[in-house]
Amino acid sequence: MTQTIHEFSLPSLTGDSLRLADYAGQVMLLVNTASECGFTPQYAGLEALWRAYRERGFVVLGFPCNQFGHQEPGEAAEIGQFCSKNYGVSFPMSAKIEVNGAQAHPLYQYLTHAAPGLLGTEAIKWNFTKFLVDRNGQVVARFAPTTKPVELTGEIERLLSIPPASV
Repeated sequence: MTQTIHEFSLPSLTGDSLRLADYAGQVMLLVNTASECGFTPQYAGLEALWRAYRERGFVVLGFPCNQFGHQEPGEAAEIGQFCSKNYGVSFPMSAKIEVNGAQAHPLYQYLTHAAPGLLGTEAIKWNFTKFLVDRNGQVVARFAPTTKPVELTGEIERLLSIPPASV
């Protein structure tokens, strides 16, 4: 079993490698996203968090997923263009992945095991489920799709005030 989130790597939306090790020492917010969802306007709030805190060691990472109501049907270029044009998204995003079931990406298997949802379920219930990870790569919280990004500012600021553990 993977020890920290920093051991994961997956293709980015642009075809490069999205290595979570590149974000070691930063607070991370990981979100499964979709372009045709009622929660899609949260992209604006996620981008606002990224812009407000990135200079302090915070990153938002988006993970497009088409498993909920087929609300992310596009290919990588379409997803990237939509997010940029409509919400000014500039934070890193992965290529489209699955977050539930037998084909769930190992990253999401790790996240859901580390921070189960309501009543201990590990399944992701819908788009825009959020996982907050501390500077040491430990999953500290899971938030429902209905939790607006702005509601996370207090917890983000608290985690940013804690220096990473020395190795």
